[in-house]
Amino acid sequence: MVSRIIADLLLILHLAFIVFVVLGGCLVVKWRHLAFIHIPAALWGALIEFQGWFCPLTPLEQYFRKMTGPAYQGGFVEHYLVPLIYPAGLTRKVQIALGLIVVAVNIVVYCFILARLLRKKRG
Repeated sequence: MVSRIIADLLLILHLAFIVFVVLGGCLVVKWRHLAFIHIPAALWGALIEFQGWFCPLTPLEQYFRKMTGPAYQGGFVEHYLVPLIYPAGLTRKVQIALGLIVVAVNIVVYCFILARLLRKKRG
């Protein structure tokens, strides 16, 4: 029972990290100091996708899932998110596209933040 709770908490943490990687720049609009956490997280998230690596949380979660029964194979995104978005499976092209989405969303957000800061300096 404890192993399942730990695995579920890791799953929630993993999902929260992914949401922070993709959309955390929106929090930086309000709280600029979060950029020091968000930029490395976004770079890490994009790097994982570009390189085809698994997040270190994936094997940890799988370890605790195995303690409660059979664990899934592959990565977190492939197991939990891809079936919802890409039922055919995770390909290398899809992983690169996901990494590009992370980069693109964050470039847009940080350009907005930079433009806002420059307007404040001028005005």
